[in-house]
Amino acid sequence: MPVWCSRLLYQLVLYCSIPLVLLYFCYRSLKDVAYRQRFSERFAWQSVPAEAVGGIVVHAVSVGEVVAATPLIKRLLQQYPKLPIIVTCTTPTGSERIKQTFGTSVFHCYLPLDTKGAVKRFLTKYQPTALIILETELWPNLLQQSHKALIPSIIVNARLSKRSAKGYRRGYCFSQLLLPNISLLLSQDRATLRRFRALGYQGAAQVCGNIKYDMAIPEPIAALVQQIAPQLKGRPVWVAGSTHAGEDQLLINACKLLKQRFENILLIIVPRHLERFEQVAELIQRSNLSMQRRSSGEAIQAETTVLLGDTMGELLAWYQLANVVFIGGSLIERGGHNPLEAMCFAKPVQAGPYVFNFTQAYQWLAQRKAINWLTDEASIVANTQLLLEQPALAQQQGDAGLALYQQHSGACQRIMLAMTTFLPTDLAHFRQQQLAKQHVWYQSNIFSSWQSEYFKPEYWQQQQAVIGQSKGRNTAWFIQYQQTKLVLRHYYRGGLVGKLLSDQFFITPVNHSRAMQEFTLLRRMHGMGLPVPRPVAASYQQQGLIYRASIIIELVPYSQDLATVMSQRQLTAQEWQNVGQTIAKFHQQGVYHSDLNCRNILLDDNGKVWLIDFDKCELRQAGAWQQQNLQRLQRSLLKEQGLSNQFYWQQQQWQDLEQGYKLQKKT
Repeated sequence: MPVWCSRLLYQLVLYCSIPLVLLYFCYRSLKDVAYRQRFSERFAWQSVPAEAVGGIVVHAVSVGEVVAATPLIKRLLQQYPKLPIIVTCTTPTGSERIKQTFGTSVFHCYLPLDTKGAVKRFLTKYQPTALIILETELWPNLLQQSHKALIPSIIVNARLSKRSAKGYRRGYCFSQLLLPNISLLLSQDRATLRRFRALGYQGAAQVCGNIKYDMAIPEPIAALVQQIAPQLKGRPVWVAGSTHAGEDQLLINACKLLKQRFENILLIIVPRHLERFEQVAELIQRSNLSMQRRSSGEAIQAETTVLLGDTMGELLAWYQLANVVFIGGSLIERGGHNPLEAMCFAKPVQAGPYVFNFTQAYQWLAQRKAINWLTDEASIVANTQLLLEQPALAQQQGDAGLALYQQHSGACQRIMLAMTTFLPTDLAHFRQQQLAKQHVWYQSNIFSSWQSEYFKPEYWQQQQAVIGQSKGRNTAWFIQYQQTKLVLRHYYRGGLVGKLLSDQFFITPVNHSRAMQEFTLLRRMHGMGLPVPRPVAASYQQQGLIYRASIIIELVPYSQDLATVMSQRQLTAQEWQNVGQTIAKFHQQGVYHSDLNCRNILLDDNGKVWLIDFDKCELRQAGAWQQQNLQRLQRSLLKEQGLSNQFYWQQQQWQDLEQGYKLQKKT
């Protein structure tokens, strides 16, 4: 199925499912009123504070992902103290954890539904400079619209099980809406990276490990543990976390039998989903075991045998207080949940046979003899009794799990290094400002503060800072600002339409405007180490249904374009090879130059080759366009030769360029 057809089918299915999504929110709101609050954020209709614009968006779908992302977000706050960090999620419990953990140090909202309109509004309002997504929360419109706006999408802690990979292969047409739009993939393990490659992902990737091995304990959890610990003193505590239907009854029955041996045992059972709280409560009540609900807020009574964890976001506290931990979703074919949270507290871990969601972690635990496999009620009772009766064995297993946890820590540091290497090098100095209908992006290490006059040539003329201007169809002004030479260029239309509208363009989201697109692409290429002018500022000025745009870039010093040089002298074979190698470097990074001609290639006094004028250019996957790019350059050389009586160009010199191009391609 063609990609355009897959995209159309996805949009149709998505819009048809919106009523069902709304019904789902209404249903969930019967038990949690938060599901019908802040509804505007689900469609990106909310207003956004100016201070939140232009930062980094980190998406963590729910509580578990927020906990995992916490050390990474804290590192981002340290690395970019002047850059806004926007943390999104999709659940009220995730939202509460974000607020508890970060307070006002980050901005927070729900990630909108993946409709094209909602995603466009979200990106237009926040204008992020990067999008970081945890694990596999991949949405086609979010990734595609970010790619179109040249916003890098970085998937961190990426995880893809065998089972999930099979699903993606069956939905191959859907996968192709996702994979080409991922800018950087940082996987938990080699198996995940291998599966993404097998699906067709061709972008930048690196194995960084599992960020959950770097988990930070939130302050509210530490405070809760201190509060609850005295109430459980001397009691054997068995915690069953993230349980599913089909497991609860087995655990309750086992607890009933264990109570005959351990009279004061306490089972803390925490269902994975809040809509099952009432169902599990009924199961406990029918067992005739003394039950208490955590949501009551009362102290845990001595006669309570089962505590129902019917609040969200407290599982870490229960794990820390446990003597033995059972990981839910593993006695049924759900695939099991994350054992790392129990491991970091040195707790002995129990699990059923179905752990394919975290195969690697459980394999490592098995190698260390730090996992207890359960299959039925009898094995649950026997193993739990063993661990409670032999605390030395339980401690030995817990210590082995903790050692494993510590051995694989450091993923956060590796992820930060990979991201900061990939992201624009000037990220710390990137600023956005809105003045009435004018949006301005600029680099604060060049302009410490911004004035709207900076985009007007008249202002620089009054300052006697104009040091020259171009002689092309549209004037570019060369400016001396302090110690930096700059180029100010206004955007104009070409062709017949240009004669009518000149510099007026029909309104489009700020991120998609010509100035911001070129500015963003230059930043990306500059970060890649490609020889391009450094972007300094860009402007989007809206007026009614049209906008005007300008850009300021750094002047490439002591340079001339190829056409000018070739009107004066003949280039050497080595210089032509350097041109070919430089173009190949851009192609290797997927940079498509829409107007690659001999006037957009510069040579400086040191013989370095530069490319300029990236208006209407973009990043693409490898394809036929690369050869078409070269052919366009060749036509421009022939055209210049036909227009000038003195133009030092011979057709055989093209072979030198091609030789340099091919040599670079082999590296």
